[in-house]
Amino acid sequence: MAQEATVDVNAIQAELSAMRASMEAMNRRIEELEAELAHTRNADAQQPVASAAPVAAPVPVAAQEEPQTQIAWKGAPVISHPDGWSFKPRGRFNYDAAYISAPESTGHDDGYSSEARRIRLGIEGTVPGGFGYKAEFDFAQEVTVTTDAYIDYTDGNLTIIAGQHNTFQSMEELSSSLHTSFIERAAFTDAFVFERRVGISAQYITDDWLVQAGFFTDNIEVLRDNKNAGGDIRFAYMPKVGDTQLHIGGSVHYNDIEDDGLVRYRQRPLEHPNNSRFIDTGFFSADSETGLGVETSAIMGPFHVAGEAFWQHVERTGFADPTFFGGYAEVGYFLTPGDRRGYKKGLFDRIRPANPVNEGGMGALQVNLRYDYLDLDDVDIAGGQQNLYGISLIWTPTDYTRFLLNYAYIEYDGAVYPTASGDTSYGVNSFGARAQLDF
Repeated sequence: MAQEATVDVNAIQAELSAMRASMEAMNRRIEELEAELAHTRNADAQQPVASAAPVAAPVPVAAQEEPQTQIAWKGAPVISHPDGWSFKPRGRFNYDAAYISAPESTGHDDGYSSEARRIRLGIEGTVPGGFGYKAEFDFAQEVTVTTDAYIDYTDGNLTIIAGQHNTFQSMEELSSSLHTSFIERAAFTDAFVFERRVGISAQYITDDWLVQAGFFTDNIEVLRDNKNAGGDIRFAYMPKVGDTQLHIGGSVHYNDIEDDGLVRYRQRPLEHPNNSRFIDTGFFSADSETGLGVETSAIMGPFHVAGEAFWQHVERTGFADPTFFGGYAEVGYFLTPGDRRGYKKGLFDRIRPANPVNEGGMGALQVNLRYDYLDLDDVDIAGGQQNLYGISLIWTPTDYTRFLLNYAYIEYDGAVYPTASGDTSYGVNSFGARAQLDF
């Protein structure tokens, strides 16, 4: 028994020795692994991050260009590009009402009438190289009428225009209907048939001087039927002296009328909705027309004056040559502080209220007085005479809206509508109103 116990103890001691040796080996291996781990961590800490893994170089991003096409607003959107292209829609709306009181026995006591005077829509813009264009059409009448339709070229102070556009007669005629001081222009401009015609013209303008000249055929609506041709020249001296804008100018007009041509000069009583013309030459034969005009104006703060005179001489074969005359004188004043009549490039221009309604103000309020004379009597032509005394009140609430009222008393001598007693000298009262918007 004692021998068996001794054997067991020795075996146990041997196993313990083997286990110690195994544990020491494991401890050494653990220490080696810990040392390797510590070494690896230390190496990673010392290695730059950028070199830990290759990273692709950033691809440069091209700077994003700002959009070159621009949109601005001038009553309507103006789309433009730095290379010279631009495009703008345009239009105007004039709605008129009128009341004419004449001697009842003439048969032309027209009373109340109204109409859409103008409903114009069009486009304008520029093309690279200094070129431009404009096309506008009026839909107010029974048929669509072409007003402007042209291409132009501008180089510095010089502008050349080809197509249907205004001839160069009268400051009153050339100033837009959007900016006139009465609902209708001076009588002679309509009576002597100033109108747009197809032709080619040139204009040279500086700060103080304006010269316009052109060769014209006839209005685009009658080109196929008429073979009239002529020319126009207009000049103006327009210095600004302190706060005063001065204007002194003149014009010459010539129109060669086709063989067996007829002309007719007549005029309404200031308003357009009614169709009565109390002075009228009727049709008569003519070989040519020669017109001579003078014009002047001054704008001094809220006050302005303007006046024109025009002589229309008609050459005829086999008859005496008549010369007809028309002219007007006008004064105007703004009742609202800070407002004045617009002027640009030899013409009356847009009124921009100092305190428009859209900014909390009341807009611009203007009153105008006018004397307007027209004589259609000469040699064997008896068309009659008129002396018009008128007053207008214009409210311009914003740059692009206007409301006009005017009244005129018109004295006629030699009117074409006699009274029941045969009298051709009498007075006519004319009332008018207009609502206007443009863009």
